[in-house]
Amino acid sequence: MAITLAFDVYGTLIDTAGVITLLEQYVGSEASAFACLWRDKQLEYSFRRGLMKAYQPFHICTRDALDYTATFFHKNLKPSEKDKLMGEYQILPPFPDVEEGLSPLKSSGFSLFAFSNGLGEDVRSLLQNAKIAHYFKDIISVDEVKTFKPAPEVYRHLLDRTGTVAHDTWLISSNSFDIIGALSTGLSAAWVKRSADATFDPWDVKASITVSSIKELQERIIIK
Repeated sequence: MAITLAFDVYGTLIDTAGVITLLEQYVGSEASAFACLWRDKQLEYSFRRGLMKAYQPFHICTRDALDYTATFFHKNLKPSEKDKLMGEYQILPPFPDVEEGLSPLKSSGFSLFAFSNGLGEDVRSLLQNAKIAHYFKDIISVDEVKTFKPAPEVYRHLLDRTGTVAHDTWLISSNSFDIIGALSTGLSAAWVKRSADATFDPWDVKASITVSSIKELQERIIIK
């Protein structure tokens, strides 16, 4: 059986820092710090909603996080400006190594899936805009089980949807919480260390492999 590779999207394939260019028009020199806090709160709100069993789609977490961040930085963003920033999340760019890494993986016989906290239609639009949607057999969204990574049921749902078993399935993610969640459910997991400063959570857990780019995966993951 071919190895299944499930790729996280935001922060792994798609660069969420791509929103900084537009942010600079609204918040100036604070754009980078604003984008970082926005992303952190986006994830925090998804974690909290998952724990509370108070699911709302990921774009709601993203909008709430934007509202929080604007308040934190004392930026009185207009509704139209917030709408434009939210729209920017649909046209974020892929990291430079992504297409160069995905193409040989697909050609080598791996089964590639996109696996995201985002709504399926949002992720599809994002991947199509980035011109990488054709590499994936399907898009799997946590919305189908109404909770968020790293809940165990999310990874079990991934196995159900792909029709695979844990030992033939890899999660590929730049988010250490996602890596730990997948490993705890029996999957293998490759941590994409997107920057030299990235720090893996100091739990008693290690990624199956660590790579600095998608291009390294073909050499490090062997089809059984």
